[in-house]
Parts: sequence; C-alpha cells; structure tokens
Amino acid sequence: MTRARILLVDDHELFREGVARVLNNQPDMEVVGQAKDGLEALTKADELRPDLVLMDINMPLSGGLEAAGLIHNRVPESIIIMLTAYEEEEKLFNAIKAGAQGYILKSSSSKGLIRGVRGALEGEASVPRKLAKKFLAEFTKLSSLVKDLPVEEAEPILSPREFEVLNIMATGASNQEIADTLAIGLQTVKSHVKNILNKLHVKSRLEAAEAGIKQGLIHPKT
Repeated sequence: MTRARILLVDDHELFREGVARVLNNQPDMEVVGQAKDGLEALTKADELRPDLVLMDINMPLSGGLEAAGLIHNRVPESIIIMLTAYEEEEKLFNAIKAGAQGYILKSSSSKGLIRGVRGALEGEASVPRKLAKKFLAEFTKLSSLVKDLPVEEAEPILSPREFEVLNIMATGASNQEIADTLAIGLQTVKSHVKNILNKLHVKSRLEAAEAGIKQGLIHPKT
C-alpha cells in the first residue's frame, strides 16, 4: 500500500510529536517532514513535495495564513489542511481562499484527526456551512462581472446525477447528506464526487464549486 506523504507544521514540538505518532501508526500515512513555522514549511514543502500539508494557522514569525498561499503557488499538487484550536471564521476563510482545502480542530480525537486527513486526501476536506456559503457568494459575485460570451452548443460536461450532486455539494453538504438527499448509497456519492473533480479538472470540492459557477453549472439560491 502506498502511504500518503505528510508535512506537519506547528510551533509546539510536543504537539507535533503526538500528531506524528498518530499518523505514522496508520498503514496509509507517513509524516515525511516537520516544520515549526510557515517559512520553514515553505522550504520543506518545496523540497519534499508532500501529498498533504497539515499546518497550524497561528504561528510566530510566519503563520499558516501566509504560508498557505505561498505553498499553494509553489507546490500546487500538495493538499493543505489547517490545524486550529478555534473556528476562526475570517482566518479560515482567508486561508482557504489562499489555497487551503479545509481545517481540522486541535481538539479532535485521534480518530477524528485520521478521518479528517483521509477525507482531505479524497477531496472531502471539512468546511463549515457558513464558509461554504460565503465562498459561493464571492464566486457568484466574481462570475457576474464577466461578460457572457456566445458559445457553441456542446455536450454536457456532467451527467444529470453528477449535476445534482455538484449543486448539493456546493452548499457544504457532506457525502452522507448528499446520499440522504438523493436517496443513493454513500459509495455511489463518493464515485460521483470523484468523477466531478476529474471532469472539472479540480482537486477539491470548493474548487469544484468555483468551476461550476464559472461554467454555469451551479446557480446558488439567495
């Protein structure tokens, strides 16, 4: 089994050691590097090219907010997940705008941490409903500034079911909530989400929502 390569970033060494121990005990995860601030995180991300960066949002010298944008630009293939002690909505919103795909609370249990990391690797990073709605509002505002250009008729990018899944997913709904809404199996939802990400050429649900709005596939309710 291929193990996901993780870069762990936090200014508290004892906390890093505990998280690294939990992740390294998983058969599909491996902490390949650690950093104590955003600047060191950027250097190590550039050197190690990890699958996922798990990074504290509040650190001295260079914090996670600034580092998220820099790492996203330099190492776009790396998934970035913020670690935070509190749901600091504005900071999390700005971090995700900069390229992070979600967050995990430091108060989470070991099982919650593992579940969050695995979900992120599958494009299922957790984002609060309020943030999801805030993103949709911003994407819609930006897309409305672009003039509509005439385009030739083309085959639909998504199937009718994928279209339904995308529109529900864009509200911040989890896979289980999508399954309940559409009365379909959880594995079926996961398959649809994977297909949507591939077809829209994006890595995360938020990027899928942004692409969906730009392409006229999503019409957020006011």
